[in-house]
Amino acid sequence: MLDQLENRLTKLALKGDQQAFAEIVDLYKDKIFHLAYRMLNNRHEAEDVVQETFLRVFKNLDRYDPNQKFSTWIYRIGTNLCIDRLRKRKPTYSLDADMNDQEGLDGYSLIPSVDQTPESELILSETKQLVYNAINSLPSKYKSVMILRYLQELSLQEISDVLGMPVTTIKTRVHRGREFLRKKLESSM
Repeated sequence: MLDQLENRLTKLALKGDQQAFAEIVDLYKDKIFHLAYRMLNNRHEAEDVVQETFLRVFKNLDRYDPNQKFSTWIYRIGTNLCIDRLRKRKPTYSLDADMNDQEGLDGYSLIPSVDQTPESELILSETKQLVYNAINSLPSKYKSVMILRYLQELSLQEISDVLGMPVTTIKTRVHRGREFLRKKLESSM
């Protein structure tokens, strides 16, 4: 059903239908933001990546190959923009990250829950923070694959299409990324 909607909107957008393009933006803006935020760990940069992704999609819509999934194409653009930013980035410390570390809070801990006790919420929050920090410490070639696989829940084939790499390379990077995470998390506990 989503594929049919994508195809219809893409065909209309290719014909210059601005409303169809606006619907494409609505359909993918949150997904691209979450991808970018997880890769870059910075809200402002993630918002910039979303804007840049849709600018590139708009400019290059005529280059889109209808034989591939539109979602794969747009994820590839967003992922490549994130990777470019990570390559250019010098090691910096985010004020937001320092605040979170000092307070021991993250976005998950602010969500109220009826079923959890304060102790279980703290343990869950600390565990999520450890995993999040471990993912952020991965080299970018593993980080992007791990985020696409486990946080965006893309299949190995979809990741292969997004990154333009063979599935065997993706499998290797997922395996090595998990090993990096396992070692990092073992040393943290």
